[in-house]
Amino acid sequence: MKETPEHIKLILKTLPEKPGVYRFYDDKGVVIYVGKAKRLKRRVSSYFNKDHDSAKVRMLVTKIRDIQTVVVDSEWDALLLENSMIKQFKPKYNIMLKDDKTYPWIAVTKETFPRIFSTRRPEPAKMQLFGPYSSVRQMNVLLDLLNEMFPLRNCKILRNNDRPCMQYQIKKCAAPCCGLISAEKYQSNIDKAVQIIKGNRKEVIRQLREEMMQYADELKFEQAGEVKRKIEALENFIGKSVVVNPSLTNMDVFGMEEEDNCAYISFLRVVDGAVVQAHTLEIDNRLEMSREDTLWAGILEIQERLGSLSPTLLVPFAPALAPEGWDLQVPQRGDKRKLLELATHNAHFYMLEKKKRQDLVDPDRRNQRVLLALQEALGMKTLPRRIECFDNSNTQGEEPVAAMSCFIDGKPAKSEYRHFNIKTVVGADDFASMEEVIYRRYHRLLEENKPLPDLVVIDGGKGQLHAAWNAIIALHIEDRLMMVGIAKRLEDIYKVGDDLPVYIDKRSEAQKLLQHVRDEVHRFGITHHRKRRSKTSIASILDDAPGIGKVLKTKLLKEFKSVAKITSASEAELAEVIGPKKAADLKAYLNNSQKPSLS
Repeated sequence: MKETPEHIKLILKTLPEKPGVYRFYDDKGVVIYVGKAKRLKRRVSSYFNKDHDSAKVRMLVTKIRDIQTVVVDSEWDALLLENSMIKQFKPKYNIMLKDDKTYPWIAVTKETFPRIFSTRRPEPAKMQLFGPYSSVRQMNVLLDLLNEMFPLRNCKILRNNDRPCMQYQIKKCAAPCCGLISAEKYQSNIDKAVQIIKGNRKEVIRQLREEMMQYADELKFEQAGEVKRKIEALENFIGKSVVVNPSLTNMDVFGMEEEDNCAYISFLRVVDGAVVQAHTLEIDNRLEMSREDTLWAGILEIQERLGSLSPTLLVPFAPALAPEGWDLQVPQRGDKRKLLELATHNAHFYMLEKKKRQDLVDPDRRNQRVLLALQEALGMKTLPRRIECFDNSNTQGEEPVAAMSCFIDGKPAKSEYRHFNIKTVVGADDFASMEEVIYRRYHRLLEENKPLPDLVVIDGGKGQLHAAWNAIIALHIEDRLMMVGIAKRLEDIYKVGDDLPVYIDKRSEAQKLLQHVRDEVHRFGITHHRKRRSKTSIASILDDAPGIGKVLKTKLLKEFKSVAKITSASEAELAEVIGPKKAADLKAYLNNSQKPSLS
């Protein structure tokens, strides 16, 4: 580890054992990292007094030229200050939010007669904002409901008019421009609309019912009927959006999915058993921060956007830091558990959709990602750009052959596929056959001075893997490639010399690539073996027939298409092709032959 500069050592000695936030600066005086600590001295010193597994952390430490700290009262205060400073300084090595900033919001303008509309350019000084909405459809359905229930203005500029426009005639606007509705009545509609957006829909229904009964008592039945229509529209909307037990009220749910250096935090707001808001954040975790710090980064970001969170939070795991005012729950069963699983699924699907979009834009990016995952899973020093896979095939010990598939940069390279006829092994000895094929393949590559593959896959368990590795040792190339075996039953992956299989998630892209390589060699090998078996079977029947040479065999097969049809043909039918004399001899031979015909 590189020697720590003297002025950094002096700073470390004077740090307090108290909660706080620390900032690392580079040689240009730029903040490159902001972190929080329960004990500043212990946390900051750890960067300099031990070797780190993460290459990013090692790189960060080499760039630190100055350290500044802020002491606070508690770890929670440190978390809040850290979050604020990350947004202020945008340090290079901190986790970064990468979600799309163009998600739409619902805006309520700050005017005497406000408008309600969607926007992708929020201006907090001029409007009250709700969102963002990851589903434009969900937002538009909500706006349609509000437009149906309340006659709110939609013109951008409110002018004093003598008569109302068409929007008033079709009951889409209350015509405040003509003074046909008071500011108090209009604001009452706005307040109800805001409550619906927030999810407090049952409270709005209660207010509307009171309003309807008041109109009825005053014998204003037309107005009462209009309010009843609003209640029915809102109840219909609620009925379509309830997803869990209606008794679950006022809670926020956070699901989390992690992959590589990215985390996905999915947020759901639940009011009266209905999911009224959903959003997913992508966080680029450049320094491999803990799961808890990543989760809190997502929670605080959502809180900043929404203004406040519910007092009850459902989270995927119990964080060590539990601030006052929030009830953090990790449900294990029931409706709350279903909500947490829904949020987690949202985060997972967001991750998959992001990958699909990236793959459409840059197909090679996916292959590179899969190869990197495979390299990491197998502990390879180099990227497995060229993969060759081998499989043996025989029929009851006869016709032993082998096949090789080849993938380059994660894609099948069919021109590189090869077949091998076993030459030195007698009978069904898969181990010896595999050793022969591996030796022949790579002995030839060495003779021709061609590059070796990065990864060799043997379709078989530890026995075949060991036999194949013997050939590699005989060629003295064991340090130039990696070899693994893929067991046929459980599809476990074995490395040379390991008793236990390598753990690779069966659903992962790396595992699926290995299965694709293996499936290709199966397909290629079976096709070749069938052709050889067919040729041998034909030869075994017709080669010994009297007077039937290569030309007549070809003629017969061209006419009758198969040996089975030749065998069943009459002497007269055969005579039309090869003449009466040869037909009689062939028919007699076929009738007396003990060899079974092909079907």
